[in-house]
Amino acid sequence: MAASAHAGQEDKIGVPYIEHVRAVAAGLAPLGDELVMAGLLHGILEDTDWTAERPREADVPGRVVEIVEGVTNQPGTPYEEKIRLITAAPAATLLKISDNAHNSHPDRAAKLLADKRQRLAAKYRSARAALWPAAKRDDTEAIVRIVNPSRNTDSQPAQELCNVPRSCLSQP
Repeated sequence: MAASAHAGQEDKIGVPYIEHVRAVAAGLAPLGDELVMAGLLHGILEDTDWTAERPREADVPGRVVEIVEGVTNQPGTPYEEKIRLITAAPAATLLKISDNAHNSHPDRAAKLLADKRQRLAAKYRSARAALWPAAKRDDTEAIVRIVNPSRNTDSQPAQELCNVPRSCLSQP
């Protein structure tokens, strides 16, 4: 379903968008099939002309569609507010952590123009500062270890992960 929805789309660095979707889903594998499904579908409502009814009609579990809806941009909602709303929903938080980790991967960031790389790095740092404290440390570590091992949470003191991680503030 995700491959069909995103057929022909490319991400910010010119790679088929489905590769990003698969990477996000892979990061969620330790946390269960529901989150993996949400990871695979996380861009369909935002980056295609699909509505939430289409996956529901295809028998995608309602909870999976709800998680996807929880991370989908809403017109008129500033990004900071979107992140705040996401942190109120544990499953959406984990999905967004995986998405953020993949978008922040140094190999991906290196392919962006400098101004865009800096703007997105600041956006992703700000999001991590809210997302990471809203999730269980073990879950965050499991996701990041798979999706973006360069962002090593193991070396961060626990208090940083529970407040505002310094790594969130200094890395793209």
